[in-house]
Amino acid sequence: ATLENHTQSHAHFCTQIQKSIIMEELKASGNAAFKKGDFASAVDFFTRAIDAATLENHHVLYSNRSAARAGNNEFDLALEDAEKVIELKPDFVKGYGRKGAALFGKGEFDLAKKAYEDGLKVDGSNETCKNGVQECEQKLDEDSKFKKLFTDPQTMVKLMTDPKTKAYFQQEDFMKIFAELQKDCSGALQKHMQDPRVMDVLSVALGLNITGAPPAAAAAQQQQQQQQQTKAPPEPAKPKKKTPEEIKKEEEANLPENKRKALKLKEEGNAFYKKRDFEKAVKKYEEAIESDPTDPTYINNRAAVRFEQGDFDKCIEDCEKSIEVGRENRSDYRIVAKAMARKASAYEKMDNLTEAIEWYQRSLTEHREASTLNKLNSCEKKLKDKEIQAYLNPELGEKARDEGNELFKNQDFPSAVAKYTEAIKRNPTDHKSYSNRSACYTKLAAFNEALKDAEKCIEIDPTFVKGYSRKGHVEFFTKQYDKALETYQAGLKIDPANEELKDGARRCVMEQNKAASGMLTEEELKSRQENAMKDPEIQSILADPVMNQVLRDMSENPQAAMEHQKNPMIMAKVRKLINAGIVQTR
Repeated sequence: ATLENHTQSHAHFCTQIQKSIIMEELKASGNAAFKKGDFASAVDFFTRAIDAATLENHHVLYSNRSAARAGNNEFDLALEDAEKVIELKPDFVKGYGRKGAALFGKGEFDLAKKAYEDGLKVDGSNETCKNGVQECEQKLDEDSKFKKLFTDPQTMVKLMTDPKTKAYFQQEDFMKIFAELQKDCSGALQKHMQDPRVMDVLSVALGLNITGAPPAAAAAQQQQQQQQQTKAPPEPAKPKKKTPEEIKKEEEANLPENKRKALKLKEEGNAFYKKRDFEKAVKKYEEAIESDPTDPTYINNRAAVRFEQGDFDKCIEDCEKSIEVGRENRSDYRIVAKAMARKASAYEKMDNLTEAIEWYQRSLTEHREASTLNKLNSCEKKLKDKEIQAYLNPELGEKARDEGNELFKNQDFPSAVAKYTEAIKRNPTDHKSYSNRSACYTKLAAFNEALKDAEKCIEIDPTFVKGYSRKGHVEFFTKQYDKALETYQAGLKIDPANEELKDGARRCVMEQNKAASGMLTEEELKSRQENAMKDPEIQSILADPVMNQVLRDMSENPQAAMEHQKNPMIMAKVRKLINAGIVQTR
């Protein structure tokens, strides 16, 4: 019976080891897929790893799967995983970061902010949660600018009594849209901009002639809501907190003799390490390892000495041993992450940047440390720069550009883009390749890419007028006539006789005049207004109470309007609204 029990116990132990190996392999595959942006595969790997993992490993795997699901825009599922992480390990700050990211993706910025703030209660120095709070506050602030338009009581009265809009509030489908405007104004405006009722409501709320009709009565001033502050009852006296040193001493006093001895040896080794007496430090760390072989910290400390001595091969060996001991004894994930990061640093010193990047990433999967993330970013940049430098060859770059020119002439624009891209890789300072690729992207209607290339061309050589014509053409085709005119005029300052730039400027002025004089069709005006409302600068102007007053004065108070016309900054904003078709002149 004793032999049978021993056999069953051994079989169970082997099964657990096999599961652990499978889990680690699936986790590594999931991390690799996540790095490549294949989030669906990453979710699958992490799900299978969760099935194979022990309970102690679940919180990390749920955290990783939450990140992958967020990357795959499955924010509801990402939120479920994040909440599972917090349930399994409430002191795991990354769980709160995952929850904040999922809620942020759902657009629930107030709840996301709270999640990040809860994370900071666990770790007040966590950069992810700090940045998350700032991003949520920024989103909430941006959304509140327009939201006030439809939550202010006086504005509501105005909308419900104005002849132009009061009937809308009897329509069930419009009330659903209006509820969206109150909850998420910016998103709802973009979603429902084609509905003429939304434009009418916006026109009346702002007191502007957005669609060419006479403005409504002057917009009511927003009232400031005063909140009465009540004094919170005094909190009961809290018991005196113990200092970290007192807690540490109590914990050490309860340790077995061998562990207390090991800790003492480690402190002696640290003292020698600080004095850079590495030989004595190594001796103390080795005695600590002998006293307590289950703690990976002492092996990691010896690896730090090897690193300082420049013996990177032995440093890597110690890091691998530290990781192995940490896994076997289920040590704190931060200790394992530290060993992985040190191993990565050793590879970086050996100029094996690929291995270094891999181990920095593994370290971050265990524990997201700001210093490790900075090292990873630096290492990736170093590898990228190294690859770029190895690939540079201006002669081959010029050859690729010439081949691209031939393909462009034959109207094979996708192949021409590939050749110009190769030319840029070979010579990143060749402004002509950026200019030519911009022309290809324009032909392919890839206007965002075309604009970026044109701007890069101008950045490299500000005197190359072709760059301005490329940029102006993109802005003209995307109906940004005011921006296109500015671009053409900037090019004409360099080459006043350039006919292509002159023609572009003339066409912009003609389009602007159409909008200003009401010569656009209703469909053209509607399209131009929709594009304009996506422009953050237009949104900022419309949300500015000073500009609202200026526009009302121009409609109702000729004397005040004459004063406003003397201010070039105000008139520039008015001109932008006119050019965008938001405001019309008759």
